[in-house]
Amino acid sequence: MDSREQRGLVIAALCKLKKSGKAWLVPSQTEADTVYRVDIEKKTCTCPDHEESGAPCKHIYAAEITSRRDSPAAEEAAPAVVDITPKKKVSCKQNWPAYNHAQGTEKRRVQVLLNDLCRNLLDRERPASARGPKPHHTRDAVFAMGYKVYCGLSGRRFASDLEEAFEKGHTDRLVPGAKVSSFFEDAYYTPILKYLIFLSAQPLRAVETQFAIDSSGFGSSRYERWFDKKYGVTKLRCKWTKVHIACGVKTNIVTAVRILDEHTHDGTQFVPLVRETRQTFDVSEVSADKAYGSAENFEEIASFGAQAFIAFKSNATGAIGGEYEKAFHFFKFNEQEYMDRYHRRSNVESTFSAIKRKFGDSVMSKTDTAMTNEVLCKILMHNLTVLIQEQETLGIAPIFWKDDTANIDDYRALLPMTR
Repeated sequence: MDSREQRGLVIAALCKLKKSGKAWLVPSQTEADTVYRVDIEKKTCTCPDHEESGAPCKHIYAAEITSRRDSPAAEEAAPAVVDITPKKKVSCKQNWPAYNHAQGTEKRRVQVLLNDLCRNLLDRERPASARGPKPHHTRDAVFAMGYKVYCGLSGRRFASDLEEAFEKGHTDRLVPGAKVSSFFEDAYYTPILKYLIFLSAQPLRAVETQFAIDSSGFGSSRYERWFDKKYGVTKLRCKWTKVHIACGVKTNIVTAVRILDEHTHDGTQFVPLVRETRQTFDVSEVSADKAYGSAENFEEIASFGAQAFIAFKSNATGAIGGEYEKAFHFFKFNEQEYMDRYHRRSNVESTFSAIKRKFGDSVMSKTDTAMTNEVLCKILMHNLTVLIQEQETLGIAPIFWKDDTANIDDYRALLPMTR
C-alpha cells in the first residue's frame, strides 16, 4: 500500500463522499470549499496531482473504497460466520515458591535494603556554635521514616521495632519512636526521599522499557472548612494528598514521582515524569489515560523516538496535526492493536492498588510537609518490596551506590522537581 492509497483510506474514513451520476464528489483535504470530481471507471480526477502525474490519486482511491463499502452487493453479502467457541482465558503463571520465599523473608530483607540505600546520606551542616545534643544522622532519620511506614504502627508502638533495628546495626543511634514524627515534619527530607525513590528503581533499568503514568490521592484525618454558596452552609471537606507517578509495566517499579497541589491537572505532569524516567531508563512506550491527551505530550514522546499510547476523547479528530494526528490515525485504522498497548496503562492502577493495600490509602500525618513525606515513604518502601520480589523472580542484584560518596546538593541538582 503506497502513500496515496493510505491517504485515500483516511479520506474514506473521515470524510463524506457524495455520488453525482457516475462520478464521485470528493472534498479537498486542504481547501474547505474545494470538491474534486472522480470517475472510477475511467480512473480520472480533477485534482492537480492526477492532472500532473496521470497516476491514481488519493481521491480516486477514496472513491473506490467508498463505492465498494456502500454498494448494494456489500450490503446483501452473506453474514460472516462467527465462531462462538469460548476462548480459553490466558493467565500468567505465578512462580509460587519464589513469591512465598520473598513474602516470608520480606520484613528482614527490607531493613537490609533500606539501610544500604541510606548508608551514604550525609548529615546536614551544623554551626560549630550550636549547643545541645547532636541531631540524629540523616541516614538514621530516613531509615526510621521508611521503616515506620512499612510497619504501619504509631510512634509509641514502633519504638520496639527501632530498638531491634539498632541492635542489628541498621542505625548508629537508638531513635526514639516519638521522634520519628518530627522527621516527617521536616521539609529537608523531602528532596532526599524523592531521590531515594529515583535511586531504588535503578536496579531494574535493564528490565523496564515500557511505562505508564497516572495520579491518585491519599486521604487523611484532617478536614478543612469550606462554604457552599448554593445552600449557604459551611461544610467540612477531607484534606488529601495527590501524587503523580510513572511506573514500569512489567514489575510496577515507580520510576518518578511528583506531589503538588491537590488540584494540579494531570496533563501538565506528563513531560516532567517522562524526562525524569529517561535519566535512567530507555523509554520505548508510554501509556496514559485521556487526561494526558495533549499535542505537547505526543510531541515529547516522539522527540526521542518512543511511542505514546494515550486514550482519545470522544470529540477528537486529529485535525491539530503533528504527532497527535499520526497517533489518531493509527488508532482509527489499528484500533485493536492500539488499545491492547494502551491497556498496559492498567499496571499503574495496579501499582497504586498495591501501595494502598500494603501501606494504607491514607496518611497519619497532619501537616502538608509531613503528609508529603509520608506518601513518599510509602512509594519508597513499595519499590524496595518490588526489588525483593524481583530478586527471587529475575535474580537481580539491587546495587544502589556505585561508590561511597554522596552529596545532598548533588541530589537536588539531579532532579528538576527538587530545585
